Amino acid sequence: MSPPLPDLETFPPLRAWQRKALVEYLRRRTPDFTAVATPGAGKTTFALRIAAELLNDGTVDAVTVVCPTEHLKTQWATAAARVGIQLDAAFRNADVHSARDFHGAVLTYAQVGMAPAVHRRRTMTRRTMVILDEIHHAGDSRTWGDGVKDAFEPAERRLMLTGTPFRSDDNPIPFVSYERGDDGLQRSRSDSTYGYADALRDGVVRPVIFLAYSGETRWRTSAGDELAARLGEPMTKDLVAQAWRTALDHRGDWMPQVLRAADARLSRLREHGMTDAGGLVIASDQQTARAYAKLLETITGEKPSVVLSDDQGASARIATFADSEQRWLVAVRMVSEGVDIPRLAVGVYATSASTPLYFAQAIGRFVRARRPGETATVFLPSVPHLLGLASEMEVERDHILGAPKDPDGLDDALLERAQRAEDAAGELEKRFEALSATAELDQVIFDGASFGTGARSGTPEEEEYLGLPGLLSPDQVALLLDRRQSEQLAEQKRRAKEAPVPQPREPVVLSAGERRVSLRRQLNTLVAAHHHRTGLPHGKIHAELRRICGGPPSAQATIEQLEERIATIQTL
Repeated sequence: MSPPLPDLETFPPLRAWQRKALVEYLRRRTPDFTAVATPGAGKTTFALRIAAELLNDGTVDAVTVVCPTEHLKTQWATAAARVGIQLDAAFRNADVHSARDFHGAVLTYAQVGMAPAVHRRRTMTRRTMVILDEIHHAGDSRTWGDGVKDAFEPAERRLMLTGTPFRSDDNPIPFVSYERGDDGLQRSRSDSTYGYADALRDGVVRPVIFLAYSGETRWRTSAGDELAARLGEPMTKDLVAQAWRTALDHRGDWMPQVLRAADARLSRLREHGMTDAGGLVIASDQQTARAYAKLLETITGEKPSVVLSDDQGASARIATFADSEQRWLVAVRMVSEGVDIPRLAVGVYATSASTPLYFAQAIGRFVRARRPGETATVFLPSVPHLLGLASEMEVERDHILGAPKDPDGLDDALLERAQRAEDAAGELEKRFEALSATAELDQVIFDGASFGTGARSGTPEEEEYLGLPGLLSPDQVALLLDRRQSEQLAEQKRRAKEAPVPQPREPVVLSAGERRVSLRRQLNTLVAAHHHRTGLPHGKIHAELRRICGGPPSAQATIEQLEERIATIQTL
């Protein structure tokens, strides 16, 4: 017996972007439609409303949803059931046909890739609408991409959803349209786009404050040489990877200090409006995840929840955490995208993954707004590549085929090798040994601008940023950060005046890293002054300087680029 059709009158009210996209979809009535919307914007509700419309008007008789993980299958089925669409999340390839008391089934991309012929038969048996959630995953391998194309080519309708419509490879995404630009490169084209900047303006998502931590790192190479580097200073890719890995080592001081700061921030949010705020630590592998969990238990006195793999137990632990008031969750790439835990408000990016795709997916876990004024805070290593991604949160990207690789970008494979779990008797242990790492707040990034003058871990200067109110609008965040930075600079000048007059001595020669920090502070001061004169937001001033001078965000700019921007803003 077929289940009753969903009642459109019982659907929750749609947001403005959802209504606009729905009207566009119903107007076109084309087989394929790609909707790009930032994490937390409501892609699931939008897709289910379209499915309900098509089921009710007889355009389709069945609905198939394809998503990246087993956990998301359950999440999709639960969301669909709330609006009267019954989807089988337990469907197996061996079942061959969906039961008639369901409107359809929820599958994973891996499941489709293993048996595309089964799902092609299912699609041909009933007029089917296919919802391809986070469609960029269909390009993860030829098996998945080819499987999706073979299985759903006969579908009556295909709706592609993604919050990150770009990939770091040249594998085309099935059923997504590409257009060739004047430069000869093919770019993905969406039929509806609702970016993070739009959602932030509408209050649909939270503003994200990034706290970047640098510090001194020391390690021993395979040759027995001891090396030291300051995290965040310009250096070769190999040195960046090794310094980064040293900082993330649970046996040093960097991770305990950052976790302590993150927990302090979580307590502040809970004390001031977000009483159930939760935190997430994203780790690179299972060994370090367990180690981070032990550190958190020592710091907080509460055992965190740990999610290590995509299995049935992991889904249950995520669901339990989402509905609880537990402080911390530690995960290894499991809680990456689509997983809905709206109370997550503090994150620690303790992984080696550095592609724009993964970074956007990870940060997307913290932006889901529940009420006006909530903010999110993410702690991350002061690595130039990550600082650039944090500064470009509002940049909308397309998937580009045939684009040359960024020679300045970090190689994820290199970082993966440097970050791989250690085997005490393995070759890696002999090649590399992390010796020590200390943490200090390097800068605060918000709305594309860099704030702060640096602060050692555990100092009142650091506490000024950890203690930011938890309920602020984006404008209030920028205003408060600007005020904090101005107060810090004024305090530094006051101390300099009160200090004894030094005896004449040889001029101090600054290192490249010290010069870069000094220039960044000078640029921030000039930007703040320009903001007070013109009323323009810090982010727009920085963006205009980048347009005029070129180069990356100030968080990762070179000495020469900073000097050029300082000279430019002095003429504005």
